[in-house]
Amino acid sequence: MTELNVNDIRGGTKLIIDNEPYVVIHNEFVKPGKGQAFNRIKVKNLKTARVVEKTYKANDVILAADVSDIEAQYLYNDGHLWHFMCQETFEQYALTLKQIADAQLWLKEQIVCIITLWNNEPLIVTPPIFVNLQVTETEPDLRGDTSGGGSKAATLETGVIIRVPLFIAVGEILKVDTRTGSYVARLKE
Repeated sequence: MTELNVNDIRGGTKLIIDNEPYVVIHNEFVKPGKGQAFNRIKVKNLKTARVVEKTYKANDVILAADVSDIEAQYLYNDGHLWHFMCQETFEQYALTLKQIADAQLWLKEQIVCIITLWNNEPLIVTPPIFVNLQVTETEPDLRGDTSGGGSKAATLETGVIIRVPLFIAVGEILKVDTRTGSYVARLKE
């Protein structure tokens, strides 16, 4: 395993802490007026999704997690598990709701996601940054209202509800940012 100096750790770095895989959310270097400098690191456990804060001396060394990210295509949900297939090896993975977490809001059949594996065990699913989803329910559109000043709720084909401009109608395909859950654009058919 690779050892990393605490000062070299950045957001997104995956580490082994207490024999568990974590991802770094934030690393802050602190130099108090008195005493030794230290790093305050906010990390998220990749298995339990619990966020904790750890403190390390400035020259401490931490093990890098031996995790890998693979591209996997979402196949289907059988009611209990979400099934994915690796694009390269055609190996299939069945993930639980705990492993899927908020990614389930953006999953539509055939979409390609990133699955993080640790010891060949799936930990988390990251949906693509942008997805194209159809509007299944919203209030009637207001013709001529393109000022962008107002918004309304719209239910998309995966069941997620987002805010959209007033001119959006049922049946339209929208580009949505999965990181923020926000409307990006209306796509031409």
